[in-house]
Amino acid sequence: MERRGVTVWFTGLSGAGKSTIAQALAEKLKAEGYPLEILDGDIVRTNLTKGLGFSREDRDENIRRIGFVSHLLTRNGVIVLVSAISPYREVREAVRDRIGEFIEVYVSAPLDVCEQRDVKGLYKRARAGEIKGFTGIDDPYEPPLNPDINCQTHQETLEESVDKVMAALQPYLETHQRVAVTA
Repeated sequence: MERRGVTVWFTGLSGAGKSTIAQALAEKLKAEGYPLEILDGDIVRTNLTKGLGFSREDRDENIRRIGFVSHLLTRNGVIVLVSAISPYREVREAVRDRIGEFIEVYVSAPLDVCEQRDVKGLYKRARAGEIKGFTGIDDPYEPPLNPDINCQTHQETLEESVDKVMAALQPYLETHQRVAVTA
């Protein structure tokens, strides 16, 4: 049986819990011996897409680049976990179409909850006018119309969110041979 790769794309506002769920899922998958890669939006911006700003065009280009890397990994049988705000529906759909094996996870939480969770103080700075074009404040976030999974992090536990994603991953996991986990 050929190993099937898949991209799990976590989208949502800053502070919704995308990276938290992706990291917890990664730990669980690694513990079970599955090979994977994590592409976190913040880390990608400091490496792969350094120099891009936050205009709509630059945000779309950022997502296209993440999507390109995800496509390469996915077609080579890797489980890819992407955690990126990816605010615009059209470019998310283009990335989905390109990758093919794709699970869209909408990590949703009300804006006020995201602001309460904001450890970096970005929302506060955006509300003070120090950051322009901040998603959810003065730049739109277009929620998925039909996400494969909706993790409502203000109403469910981290474990419940991870379990939802694991359930959707089962058809892909069945094609992967587990690798030995070393301590």
